[in-house]
Amino acid sequence: MLVLLPPSEGKAASGRGAPLKPESLSLPGLTPARETVLGELVELCAGDEEKAREVLGLSEGLRGEVAKNAELRTAGARPAGEIYTGVLYDALDLASLDTAAKRRAARSLLVFSGLWGAVRVTDRIPSYRCSMGVKLPALGALGAYWRAPMAEVLPEAAGGGLVLDLRSSAYAAAWKPKGEVAGRTATVRVLHAPTRKVVSHFNKATKGRIVRSLLETGSAPEEPAELVQALRDLGYEVEAQAPVKAGKPWSLDVLVAEIH
Repeated sequence: MLVLLPPSEGKAASGRGAPLKPESLSLPGLTPARETVLGELVELCAGDEEKAREVLGLSEGLRGEVAKNAELRTAGARPAGEIYTGVLYDALDLASLDTAAKRRAARSLLVFSGLWGAVRVTDRIPSYRCSMGVKLPALGALGAYWRAPMAEVLPEAAGGGLVLDLRSSAYAAAWKPKGEVAGRTATVRVLHAPTRKVVSHFNKATKGRIVRSLLETGSAPEEPAELVQALRDLGYEVEAQAPVKAGKPWSLDVLVAEIH
């Protein structure tokens, strides 16, 4: 099973350890594209601060993120699972998983990123600020930039099993599973059952809890129909819609009565 996650806007501080080694990151086929984005982002942020803040969509209160980006090549690095914070990652709480569940997380979780394309939670990266919606001056929209390199690398990373897609729309734009990979992909929405609306906070929190439950139990569904049953066995109310034609993913709605 491969689980596709969005990153978090907020991130923990970089570590004091060794700096980033781009060639050491998982999915080495993305290395040239990563180096290109990294170079453009560092150059932008080392230059005109106001321009960088505008390009990155940062408020006045986040001005310090520009200087942080300018030092990405020398900043200390930490495992991505420690860098990404926020509602989904708080609910997932990787640090408190037992050893077996942490091994499953290392194998199955893939976090999408405007800067790195996608990384494993064990990949060591510095804290940064660069969403998939950013348009870097020399590269354009990062969601579009990443499509070609992702299309080369992600089908192999997906292997032959289930792909559980929990990404937000901005990050889903960087890679859309196609063909037989799409047929074993399940996209998930979390809906407030009484209103049938997506509410951002509990949508993210519930997705984090779902991933944690699957990791803790060792559940390893190999196709979307098995995932539906696994989630129901875990106590979730799930409505599933199989694709009407080949080459499309399954759509799963997880219904939650309480917002928390």
